[in-house]
Amino acid sequence: MKRVAYLLIPVLIICVSAFVVAQKTVPALTPPALLRSLKSASHSVAATKTFARKPEDEARALWVVRYTMASPTALRDSIKRAKENGFTDLLVQIRGRGDAFYDSKWEPRAEELRALPEDFDPLEVMIREAHAEGLRVHAWINAFVVANVGTLPNLPDHIIYKHPDWLMVPRQLARQLYGMDPKAPEYLKALRDYTRAHHDVLEGLYASPANPEVRQHLRNIWLDVLSKYEVDGLHFDYVRYPNFNFDFNRNSLDQFRAEVDATLSEKDKATLHRVAARNPLIYATTFYDRYAHFQRRQVSDTVESIYHAVKARKPDVTVSAAVAADYAEGYRSRFQDWKSWLRKGIIDVVCPMAYTPSTEVFRKQMAEAVTYAGAQSVWGGIGSWRQPVDGTLEKIKVARKLGAQGFILFSYDSAVQFSALNPQKDYLERVHEGLVADDGR
Repeated sequence: MKRVAYLLIPVLIICVSAFVVAQKTVPALTPPALLRSLKSASHSVAATKTFARKPEDEARALWVVRYTMASPTALRDSIKRAKENGFTDLLVQIRGRGDAFYDSKWEPRAEELRALPEDFDPLEVMIREAHAEGLRVHAWINAFVVANVGTLPNLPDHIIYKHPDWLMVPRQLARQLYGMDPKAPEYLKALRDYTRAHHDVLEGLYASPANPEVRQHLRNIWLDVLSKYEVDGLHFDYVRYPNFNFDFNRNSLDQFRAEVDATLSEKDKATLHRVAARNPLIYATTFYDRYAHFQRRQVSDTVESIYHAVKARKPDVTVSAAVAADYAEGYRSRFQDWKSWLRKGIIDVVCPMAYTPSTEVFRKQMAEAVTYAGAQSVWGGIGSWRQPVDGTLEKIKVARKLGAQGFILFSYDSAVQFSALNPQKDYLERVHEGLVADDGR
């Protein structure tokens, strides 16, 4: 059957090449049957049991954004307010955009720390003082996003300057950049300009997990933190592709080409090579479902390698990840297959970012996660910055009834800043009052 299929490749190449030239929208990367399976993956969600979890067994966590880590006063206030309001875990962002809010061997000290003494180590202070108050501290590490959409980092040894070949490339720039030297100024400029032009859907520049050096760099970062600090946990974020338009850089395309070539006859391989000389995207577009699987595997391999490395050194450290609350969308468009991570046992806690103000949508997303996770931990990620306190309390109750091991609010920082939803800057206090009232019933 394989031989018959490969004989059709020349015809397929002609059709695909014509299609790619005229293409204005990207096809779905997941077959309809698989999508139907993904959407129904919650199987018995509607029948999910409810649980009565004791408050003392519950993780009550806060994501603490890196800007709080850049101020000794704000850092200490976060510990104080978390303790006073009954929270148990702080996930503190120590790598935001390829920089370090800690003493790093591998990356430059964050620009936000320039005004502070060189010996000020935000993570060391956070761990020491939070532990003194009985709070757990998790180092939150952004994985693949490495630079903002706007101004690029003013750090000469930043990885976007040292290793521009590590950066993901959008499909639209693939042919232009395939043959260009990544060290040429035009290379980074093209990626920067594209990202700025699509700022509505892109957070910034991303490094590609298809590059083994990127995966090793991340592993080095995690193990560096683990060796220097008594963290209670390590937390993945942005452990995904930005969207299905990425990554089509030369390294990724060439790796996939070699992988496919190993399965082809010499005749079919020669045919593809002739087309690839003019169109480096031909393998990815001809075998686009297979290419999507290839990309998904790069993300999962990153998680697996790091997980096992952490557990080999400190088995009790919790490895968690912020994941897409809509699993099917994350699987299809971000190449993030967090259900496989649970199935393989390469993650301890998943935090679905169910930031919706809708309690019913939140309930559905959390039910799917809890149903699938089984004995694995799930912390319900709540977008507290975009809803009133009553909405957050309602979602905490839902997560509890569904059996989630805890909840996590995004973010501490928004909860202590002025907004229309938080005019008195007392969001945490009001959440605490609501939980105390609920727990006392």
